[in-house]
Amino acid sequence: MVQKSTSWTKALFVGIWTALNFCRKLFFNVIFIVIIVGIFMVASKEDQTVKVTQNSALVLTLNGSLVIEKTAIDPAELFFQQALNEEPEDPEVLIRDITSVLDNAKQDKRITALILDLQGLRRAGLNKLRTVAEAIDDFKTSGKPVYAIADYYTQTQYYLAAHADHVYMNPVGAIMLEGYANYQMYYKRALEKLKITTHIFRVGTYKSAVEPYIREDMSPAAKESNQRWLDAYWEQYKADVASARNMPLSNFDDSLAQLNEKFEQAGGDMATYALQNGWVDALKTREEIRQEMVELVGEADNKAGFKITSFRNYNSVINPSLPMPTPHGDKVGIVVAKGIILDGERNAGTIGGNSTARLLRQARLDNDVKAVVLQVDSPGGSASASEIIRQEVLNLKAAGKPVVVSMDTYAASGGYWISTDADKIFASPSTITGSIGVFGMFMTYENSLDYLGINTDGVATTDMAGLSTARGLSPQYSQFIQRSVESKYSKFLSIVANSRDMTVEDVDKIAQGRVWIGTDALEHGLVDELGDLNAAIDAAAELAELETFKPVYVQRKLSPKEQFWKEFFGQALVYAVKFQFGDSQSPFMGLLKTALNDIDIMASLNDPNGIYTLCMPCNVVEAR
Repeated sequence: MVQKSTSWTKALFVGIWTALNFCRKLFFNVIFIVIIVGIFMVASKEDQTVKVTQNSALVLTLNGSLVIEKTAIDPAELFFQQALNEEPEDPEVLIRDITSVLDNAKQDKRITALILDLQGLRRAGLNKLRTVAEAIDDFKTSGKPVYAIADYYTQTQYYLAAHADHVYMNPVGAIMLEGYANYQMYYKRALEKLKITTHIFRVGTYKSAVEPYIREDMSPAAKESNQRWLDAYWEQYKADVASARNMPLSNFDDSLAQLNEKFEQAGGDMATYALQNGWVDALKTREEIRQEMVELVGEADNKAGFKITSFRNYNSVINPSLPMPTPHGDKVGIVVAKGIILDGERNAGTIGGNSTARLLRQARLDNDVKAVVLQVDSPGGSASASEIIRQEVLNLKAAGKPVVVSMDTYAASGGYWISTDADKIFASPSTITGSIGVFGMFMTYENSLDYLGINTDGVATTDMAGLSTARGLSPQYSQFIQRSVESKYSKFLSIVANSRDMTVEDVDKIAQGRVWIGTDALEHGLVDELGDLNAAIDAAAELAELETFKPVYVQRKLSPKEQFWKEFFGQALVYAVKFQFGDSQSPFMGLLKTALNDIDIMASLNDPNGIYTLCMPCNVVEAR
């Protein structure tokens, strides 16, 4: 008895000591982190004061890609990036941050001019550029001058620069407006040399996502489709820039012979060529520009040498990281669906079948949300995840809440699947949509292994068991998979036909995996109107018969752990800790990942049925 009592007492003290030791370590670790962070912030030489300088020029520095939703970043990583004033490897800039900054600055008496610093701008779809350009044009109605300043301009950067009152470029700079192209590598011969067997299952004459693995060149059907929308995309770019610069369209599309002739006239100098072509207003060195800005807003003791307010600081002032709670009242909820569509839970920047469906359900259960705008910026992905999301759109409509889709740069394949049942669909003139088609694909290595003298043998309980990359695929199994792909395509056609009030035959004529630009999509009945996010919000409010309302973004609620780190690091835009991908239960997916792990988009797909609805050409529009 005494022994048992002693043992119990010992266990109790051990437990208490363990708990105290844990608390002690936690306390001192937290203190240590706070001290380290404080040292970093004090050591930083950058002025961390958030302020708006009187009589200053707002410098709109756009570093990275323009997006409608930022990709989630680990909270600790995000904190240290901001504390040390460092940029991430692939930075992103929110479109709504830019537009709100320009709208406020237009009315702000402390801001006397706008400077476009576009040197770090990377990728942006034409519709995103158009949204920012419209905000710049609106800023100009204040009478405040707009300057575009750069050593050189890419095609993407120049679209925005063209909307400035004064476009300056360094005498050593250059501009090349070369247009758009869609060239791919084709692996058929390489796969044959490696004795890899490619199993393709698809429906649709124009479903070209799998062509690189079964052809040595682009098919005539794919060339026809791609050429049509690329030409339309380029025409829109030219028209917008020509209008902004008040120049003729003849300033574009020079043949190489014409380019060489003009280049000779410019003395072989790219900057002079740009000036003579009317693309820039003046060639000025950095010091010449600095002196002009000093005369405009006054000298200052900073890196620029004149009085400025940075985009980052101004955005922090008008869009604080800890916004006030939204009061009760009628709202139009905005659910963002950006990225590849995958099954399961996904962080911001990727569409998860479960996570995006949950946001829609969250809007449905919120009594203040009377209508929903689904903002789609996706080339598609998993067919099963797309269907999960579409079902939640139907649930919203059944609950009496109108759903309006706003298509961004692209809403194709799976992106169209999740959009088609909306009460109304808006697209930009340059939106890439359609691509209504389905495919499945994986590779096997039985011939490669045989060449190396490796055989596979064994037993199984059924014909279906033991599917492996090391074994071939029987004709019966191939037939089974092809039939499932055809069934999914038929379902896709029926969904579109029912939602768009068309016959299945009429949908099939414009489907077959073909990609359409927004203007063509309107003509073929795939969308209802051409317009931006604001037009979609107004339409949703009208369908819900709202006289007064507030647009709000529907965002995932944080877990207690995430809430703790959010408050600890002082950040509002903290989402989940990095999602740990589990192993897929689908043998097809395992084969696909094994075979294509060097091809990021294809390797990331995780449909449990191995069936995808994806638009590969969609990435072209943001490539320049």
